[in-house]
Amino acid sequence: MSTYRDFAHRGSARATVLRTVGTRERRSHLTAPRVPTVGIDIGGTKVMAGVVDADGVILEKVRTETPDKSKSPKVVEDTICELVLDLSDRHDVHAVGIGAAGWVDADRSTVLFAPHLAWRNEPLRDALSARLAVPVLVDNDANTAAWAEWRFGAGRGEDHLVMITLGTGIGGAILEDGRVKRGKFGVAGEFGHMQVVPGGHRCPCGNRGCWEQYSSGNALVREARELAAADSPVAHTLIERVGGSVGDITGPLITELAREGDPMCVELFQDIGQWLGVGIANLAAALDPSCFVIGGGVSAADDLLIGPARDAFRRHLTGRGYRPEARITKAQLGPEAGMVGAADLARLVARRFRRANRRRVERQERYERYAQALRSSTSSARPEQGP
Repeated sequence: MSTYRDFAHRGSARATVLRTVGTRERRSHLTAPRVPTVGIDIGGTKVMAGVVDADGVILEKVRTETPDKSKSPKVVEDTICELVLDLSDRHDVHAVGIGAAGWVDADRSTVLFAPHLAWRNEPLRDALSARLAVPVLVDNDANTAAWAEWRFGAGRGEDHLVMITLGTGIGGAILEDGRVKRGKFGVAGEFGHMQVVPGGHRCPCGNRGCWEQYSSGNALVREARELAAADSPVAHTLIERVGGSVGDITGPLITELAREGDPMCVELFQDIGQWLGVGIANLAAALDPSCFVIGGGVSAADDLLIGPARDAFRRHLTGRGYRPEARITKAQLGPEAGMVGAADLARLVARRFRRANRRRVERQERYERYAQALRSSTSSARPEQGP
């Protein structure tokens, strides 16, 4: 029968374990083993995997196309395993971190929903751990990118950081005191679905007026195609560049023309940047970070985008003129940020693999010592044969 002392001891021990787990991420960059790990970034069009060392340096990188979303989750798992096993042939891999474009639960084990893949409550961590025989960590791709920028990129030295990733939509992540804030259910940071225009453009999420409908790669291309389809004179250069084929207008093309000084493309980036600044001002009112890091493919436009965003941020910031302003800066690690961050976070679970290996080696050494002692005793006890 358990006594109160036993119960209290177990409760105290459990609380200590929870506190340890809670602080582990904050001190991971100081205490995690300096071993190579694999980071994987899964997007709607590609799967990128790389071996990353403890300083964030990519030792080797491979990539492949993302399997079609209509296929089973196992097809994507097969793709991940093939990439990891390929890298394992040339590197000593101690853990695998995965950044997935979707909602990941607070335990970082199950993908609750992925818009580009057939993952619905998919126990990805356990499925891959069983197949790869190394610890696996799963997180949202914006969280892993933010972690990488905080550790190795534009967010170094910041205690309160918000990252905004501008791609086809808008993703985001929050770091406070060196810890990713995932929320109660693991789905914090979905900034793109804040409603900024009631009754505005319809969003694939089902709502109207979401932020990403006004400041994202999709928004940029939509506006450009609408002007081109209307045969607007301001879109003459863009129409000419695509030979009149409106469907061939892409974000990179708009960026290229904006850098060349095309007035319409520059204006489109100003519009996108202004909406970006409005959203950042709202986030500053709610979260009060010291730094906003802007990443994702659209951020390649640099000051064509970030300049207007800074101006709009200052105009819409609550209490402007009477409070410190957060720094707004472009991400430094580019498209590899999610992969690097996933690999670095995986070092937290690499300890388990190292400890298990050490225990296995110790057991083998004990067995060999026992076997050697047994052979020696058997040999000394054997009677000598007479002539």
